Parts: sequence; structure tokens; C-alpha cells
Amino acid sequence: MNVRSILSMLVSIPALGGCAGSLSALDPAGPAAAAVATLWWVMFWAAVVLFVLVGGLLWFVWKRPGFGASMTPMRWIIWGGLVMPGILLTALVSYALFIGERLLPHGLAQTPTRVVAHGVQWQWQFSYPDAADVKGTPILHIPAGEPVDVIVTSGDVIHSFWVPRLAGKIDAIPGHENTIRIQADRPGTYRGVCAEFCGSAHTDMRFTIEAHDRAAFDTLMRELSDG
Repeated sequence: MNVRSILSMLVSIPALGGCAGSLSALDPAGPAAAAVATLWWVMFWAAVVLFVLVGGLLWFVWKRPGFGASMTPMRWIIWGGLVMPGILLTALVSYALFIGERLLPHGLAQTPTRVVAHGVQWQWQFSYPDAADVKGTPILHIPAGEPVDVIVTSGDVIHSFWVPRLAGKIDAIPGHENTIRIQADRPGTYRGVCAEFCGSAHTDMRFTIEAHDRAAFDTLMRELSDG
């Protein structure tokens, strides 16, 4: 292995560190986040293929003067500048729309658990419409292994609700309710953030999600209801 390869690996190590951790979208813990991660990898590898293809053409032109001279400039523009990116981008956009449609909170045979996420500068408060006696909590509690609809709104400015390991992000807009469906495959603790700059303490607007097995979740709701 030459020096250049070793340096390339060393430079890549800090970047790879961002692929893990409690806020990594590339370490999914639920079906919605897994779909988002898959879309990211598809886009990434498509970009790699395109980069290698264009880089290969440049390499041939540099190393072999006259390469491609048999093709007219107009044909290079049409096939290389319009047809090739047109086919690639059409395929990627179609796949992105297919994944995006699957992430919408469509109706289910059994109505999922609902929670409300209310953002105000610079904290989140969570309530449980299916357990009206439960007061708001700073930690979002959900049952694990089943879909949960999060109704997201704001009390002041625009925020964005995002739990990278469980789903994509959705805006919290004053006077408006947006719904995002999340699911944690296993009980555990997950981290969330506000993904929309909302003021000087925006980076402090983080929150925690605790996913419980169904029996433990029901018990917790009863305990919170009793105060």
C-alpha cells in the first residue's frame, strides 16, 4: 500500500465517524429511517458511478490525446450532457418519489398511537391525545415495535422535528399541524433535535425519545395519569 492510499484512508476516518452515533441517519432503528438511509445510499452510489464515469473520460482525454475525436462535439453534448444525466436523474427522482410516498402516514387497519409534539423556543413538550389525563412530558414516550403518529406544531416560530434514527424530519409551524409516522423497532433511548434554525439557542433544542415495550408503555401511561 503506497503513501497516497494510506493518507486517503486517514483522511476518511473522521468522515466515517459521522456515520454512527445517536443522531446518525445512517444508523436506522425503524422502518422509516431505514427507507431514508437506503435512499441516501442509492444517491451516494449513483454519484460515485457518475463521478467515476466523468473522471474516466477526463483521464482518457488527458492520457490519450485525440480520444473521442471521432465523435462530433454536438454528439458529446447530446449524449454526455443531456441523455446520460437525464436517464440517471429521472431514475433517481422516481425512486425518491417512491420512497417519499411510502413515508406518508397512510391509514392503517389499526389506528396507531398518537402523540403531540409542541415546540417553543427552545424546548419540546409532548402530550398524548389517547391518554387525555396524562400531563405533558419533556421526554417523548412511545411503544416500541409499532407505528406512532406524531402531530407536530409550534407555539412561536418555525421549528423542525427530527429523530434521525427513527424517521425523517418535518416542520413545526405555528397554527398548523403536520403529522409524521415514526417507529422504533426495539425498546431503547433515542435522540431528537430541532432541524430548523429558530434562534440563538437553537442548538439546545434537543429532546429524548424513550421506546418501551407495549406493556411497559401502558403501565407508564397509567402512572403518569395518576400523577
